[in-house]
Amino acid sequence: MAQWNQLQQLETRYLEQLYHLYSDSFPMELRQFLAPWIESQDWAYAANKESHATLVFHNLLGEIDQQYSRFLQENNVLYQHNLRRIKQHLQSKYLEKPMEIARIVARCLWEEQRLLQTATTAQQDGQGAHPTGTVVTEKQQILEHNLQDIRKRVQDMEQKMKMLENLQDDFDFNYKTLKSAGELSQDLNGNSQAAATRQKMAQLEQMLSALDQLRRQIVTEMAGLLSAMDFVQKNLTDEELADWKRRQQIACIGGPPNICLDRLETWITSLAESQLQIRQQIKKLEELQQKVSYKGDPIIQHRPALEEKIVNLFRNLMKSAFVVERQPCMPMHPDRPLVIKTGVQFTNKVRLLVKFPELNYQLKIKVCIDNCSICRSRKFNILGTNTKVMNMEESNNGSLSAEFKHLTLREQRCGNGGRTNSDASLIVTEELHLITFETEVYHQGLKIDLETHSLPVVVISNICQMPNAWASILWYNMLTNHPKNVNFFTKPPVATWDQVAEILSWQFSSTTKRGLTIEQLTTLAEKLLGERKCACPNVWACENMAGKGFSFWVWLDNIIDLVKKYILALWNEGYIMGFISKERERAILSPKPPGTFLLRFSESSKEGGITFTWVEKDINGKTQIQSVEPYTKQQLSSMSFAEIIMGYKIMDATNILVSPLVYLFPEIPKEEAFGRFCRPEAQPEPEFPESGSTQPYLKTKFICVTPCPSVFMDFPDSELLGNAFPGTNSGNTSDLFPMSPRTLDSIMHSEAEANPGQLESLTLDMELSSDVASPTSM
Repeated sequence: MAQWNQLQQLETRYLEQLYHLYSDSFPMELRQFLAPWIESQDWAYAANKESHATLVFHNLLGEIDQQYSRFLQENNVLYQHNLRRIKQHLQSKYLEKPMEIARIVARCLWEEQRLLQTATTAQQDGQGAHPTGTVVTEKQQILEHNLQDIRKRVQDMEQKMKMLENLQDDFDFNYKTLKSAGELSQDLNGNSQAAATRQKMAQLEQMLSALDQLRRQIVTEMAGLLSAMDFVQKNLTDEELADWKRRQQIACIGGPPNICLDRLETWITSLAESQLQIRQQIKKLEELQQKVSYKGDPIIQHRPALEEKIVNLFRNLMKSAFVVERQPCMPMHPDRPLVIKTGVQFTNKVRLLVKFPELNYQLKIKVCIDNCSICRSRKFNILGTNTKVMNMEESNNGSLSAEFKHLTLREQRCGNGGRTNSDASLIVTEELHLITFETEVYHQGLKIDLETHSLPVVVISNICQMPNAWASILWYNMLTNHPKNVNFFTKPPVATWDQVAEILSWQFSSTTKRGLTIEQLTTLAEKLLGERKCACPNVWACENMAGKGFSFWVWLDNIIDLVKKYILALWNEGYIMGFISKERERAILSPKPPGTFLLRFSESSKEGGITFTWVEKDINGKTQIQSVEPYTKQQLSSMSFAEIIMGYKIMDATNILVSPLVYLFPEIPKEEAFGRFCRPEAQPEPEFPESGSTQPYLKTKFICVTPCPSVFMDFPDSELLGNAFPGTNSGNTSDLFPMSPRTLDSIMHSEAEANPGQLESLTLDMELSSDVASPTSM
């Protein structure tokens, strides 16, 4: 079954997450219209190859034209209009940047697959597989029972109100009748009617007593019902809604996906409806009291307090129900929410969890940043469409919401260069800001001011600040659930390593299929803390790592980017050991046979690099551990890492090319592990030259070649580690040659004779822009 069709069959909570994947950058309508074609394309390859991305983009425009023709034949004016608008938008935004749309589509398709896997796993495992699943289910069952009880009691109260009104009407009629008749008989018959009048008066007193008793019963039951509503409301707002907000925080920093709000909206709407019914019943009591009242009337005594309590409950419920459903996020950086760059569009979505149709198109939302109660060293203006009306058409499930898609921030310029004197101790990436949403509700005679805030955001002016800004977002949302603690970094709390380890693993598991292992996390702990394993003060900050010219977060961010864009499949298979110390690397490789190798990340490359380390024997039979110079994103954009591994060669002293890589640690044959990730070579049709014509071109093969490491065993280890191997020319793009394997030996032989004692490192790569691969340690 096609992926898009499978997605349509998921539960509502997963569909809500699916809706969040799409925006104007890649509209869901386009995904729906062209689902089979979109799923048939290799978007991941297009995202890394401009020529292929250009081809796919033009094919996409062609598919849109064909779909437009179908809608034209069906006379579907709305779909024609939407499709034409989508095409114009794509052409204006991506015609010169086809790789960008390819990355967006590839990301969406990958997130869809991840969502399907999550839903399938949840269905197979069941809630019982999770320790908290049973507790949560029991709480929800109790809450559902309490809400049903409230609805039943409200309906029972409605019946009693009708009984009260009927009893009061009977009493009022009899009272007025007796009063009128009594006055008339007094005039005509004197005292002869006094006995009958006293009997009727006694009956009337009995009716009044029953009326008073029913009024007292209703007032007492209303007070109890309001107390029950207060209890359920606290459960909803202080527990369920607070839990959802905490889960939203965790989801923002890569934790488990947050569940949707539909169930919570159903509960809150149900409670709000019951509260309005009770308020109408209290108003009805006032009307009845104005018609008939007497000494000791319970309505006069208790109705004002009941009215005040129900109004306060409803106001507080409405205020709590106004939430930020989708936190501020730049569409081009969906995995880095809450970090906003000035001048770049970002999106938010707010939602009212009280689903009243009469409020549709009635609430005008205004958005602002850092209201007057917050002092910040930098001030910003919000540009774009900063007011919007809530409507039920804004979302796919009919909820009352408003999505702001075209907001940007611009920094205000002050006399001292744009900064005030407040919070001068905070650096830009530790300065937190709040985006506020405001509106007013007028409903059934009540005016309610609603206000909600985003989670604190970090505003940057340069994309190079992203890693450290993201570190601040991680640290804040890991350690606090206070929604408006913008002064958090004036005295930030200290985290334990276990807390930091969890969010580090989330950074990988949220964008790949695999988090970090205990061994990988141990390596990172040693890198960050050394012997201090109990706490991690200031690891979010931008201080450079010891001996490095960059921070831990810059290094980690670039590694994550490297994984996502270039080696995702290998990482998901578990083939990349990634984070491992040199001591541990030597310890596990030394007992292995020659040709065993592992893959790890470079510790010295700021931009993110990956290398492989292998075992070999020198001429004396001594075990040697060798590493190739790390491959960077620039090189991996030209040739896949799997193809580099499969084609990597070293050249021995006799100019013979051999592969030092045989088994991926612990003992997986190289071809078994990486062969399926290499694109098969195209098989052109054989050429048959005519008589007298030139011979067809010889085929070329692109491989990476390094001089045999054993040649340099006499050099000190420090020289090898610090300067690579003598004679190498790291980063020299002139050493990249496509050549025929037939001529490789003769060329190298000539080079050796012309320059005895000096062997050049050759990288035979797919693109002339790639760097040479030279053996070195990181």
